[in-house]
Amino acid sequence: MSRIAAVQMTSGGSLDSNLQQAAALIAQAVEQGSELLVLPEYFAYHGCRDIAEIARNERDASGPARQFLARMARQHSVWLVGGTIPVAVDAETGGDNRAAASCFVVNPQGEEVACYQKIHLFDVDVNDARGSYRESDDYCHGSEPVVVDTPLGKLGLTVCYDLRFPELYRHLAAGGAEILLVPSAFTSATGESHWELLLRARAVENLCYVVGANMGDRYHEKRPTWGGSAIIDPWGVVLSDMAEGPGVVSADINLNYLRKLRQKMPVHEHRRFSVVKTSD
Repeated sequence: MSRIAAVQMTSGGSLDSNLQQAAALIAQAVEQGSELLVLPEYFAYHGCRDIAEIARNERDASGPARQFLARMARQHSVWLVGGTIPVAVDAETGGDNRAAASCFVVNPQGEEVACYQKIHLFDVDVNDARGSYRESDDYCHGSEPVVVDTPLGKLGLTVCYDLRFPELYRHLAAGGAEILLVPSAFTSATGESHWELLLRARAVENLCYVVGANMGDRYHEKRPTWGGSAIIDPWGVVLSDMAEGPGVVSADINLNYLRKLRQKMPVHEHRRFSVVKTSD
């Protein structure tokens, strides 16, 4: 048994204020006995505008948000998953002037052991105060799914809009993932109808635990986010959740339970079709 936590935040346009809020909530999660903590998407920079400059400042481990993650993980001796941070991508590795939305996994020694770059970008029209979202204006698509082996289980890394693409989660599960992580800034307009539904679906179809750590400012005048952070077990049961505002949800996970379910219902072995990408 291990205890994991989803941290829900209401980040604004100030890096210092955002990190202060995150630090307080991390301490709260640790007090609850959590060993693996997941922060939401854009936890440090939600509401900040100059993504290109931020990304340059976060190019390496000396960046302020990346230093914060390392310090918190060391201080509390926990595994910490840092939502997303904009990170500049070098042109020689295929980058342009856009950032990568990078999700870092930091071990209890404060070392970055993995980084996932968000694959699916939110280029969508939504019926809310903002109306139109075009993440690809500021961010480039990632391309590589990431599974991280930790003492608490194998983590499959995803971010927010990825949640609508089940083939990614099937790929992660086939790669051994046992705990699927979904740091997010899911909008209120879509979250009310789809957030919990999709979290539970990804848990059930892959027989995985799912941790959804969302922004929770439902009445923000410019970009309302749904909240509803939750931890779901492999049978689709909501173990812990919350509505809006900042806070922590935590729950114990049992990988022996997960493995017994997979033995009884070996859906991964029963697959008859796989997604084949075709060209025009």
